[in-house]
Amino acid sequence: MLIISGLVLLITSSCRKKENNIVIEPINFNPSISYGNLTDQDGNTYKTVTLGTQTWMAENLRTTKYRNGDAITFISDNAEWINLTSGAFCYFNNQNIYKNTYGCLYNAFAVTDSRNIAPSGWHVPTTADWDTLLAYLGGSKLASVKLKESGTIHWKPPINHQAGVDLMINEAIGTNETGFTALPGGQRDRDGNYIDDGLYAYWWTVTEFPGTNGWYIDNNIYIDIPNNWPDMTSGYNLQKQIGISVRCLKD
Repeated sequence: MLIISGLVLLITSSCRKKENNIVIEPINFNPSISYGNLTDQDGNTYKTVTLGTQTWMAENLRTTKYRNGDAITFISDNAEWINLTSGAFCYFNNQNIYKNTYGCLYNAFAVTDSRNIAPSGWHVPTTADWDTLLAYLGGSKLASVKLKESGTIHWKPPINHQAGVDLMINEAIGTNETGFTALPGGQRDRDGNYIDDGLYAYWWTVTEFPGTNGWYIDNNIYIDIPNNWPDMTSGYNLQKQIGISVRCLKD
């Protein structure tokens, strides 16, 4: 049964560390939000946040095990990664220093594995689940801003290629008023390369989409032309071998 789909959507410390272009600092959660908590099958703990009728993880998934305790395969080699037809995960640039902040990057085979990647009582969302969230937040453009971690510690500052779009620049910087705290963890692409760090937040869904691709939602903070506002969309597809993040939703 072909199930795959991917979904796309999208710190303050005295010492800042960079490995390539990703910043490793504590996550800048919204201090005015009353967060819940969750522990996964691997013993990792997460903040959670309730938005409307939904309760979401406020951090990216970082489990290395399926719900039954089986290990998810870790793959660092590019050639092996791009030829996979089974579940696997990696860390950005193959360095686990990124794990606590950005979580793991999973291919879609891991996300749809029957052993279940989500913690007990939670699930990987469908595109309809994401649509519910976006509607609650006033649509995709407003959601893009409200869901992002505030500031530019992890998100790269927006680039203005044209004059007279200061409002758009301001709109591109996240407020994190929701507490969702979306981070730009990037992806491992179809060639096994690590890209888009600081630029995009990607998350898988489990909505059925037959073929080699899955669905995703993106959150682009770059402003290239005046009508290209920061946005979140669900009309694109992503190959199953690509590694992106996962956010889970409470059952």
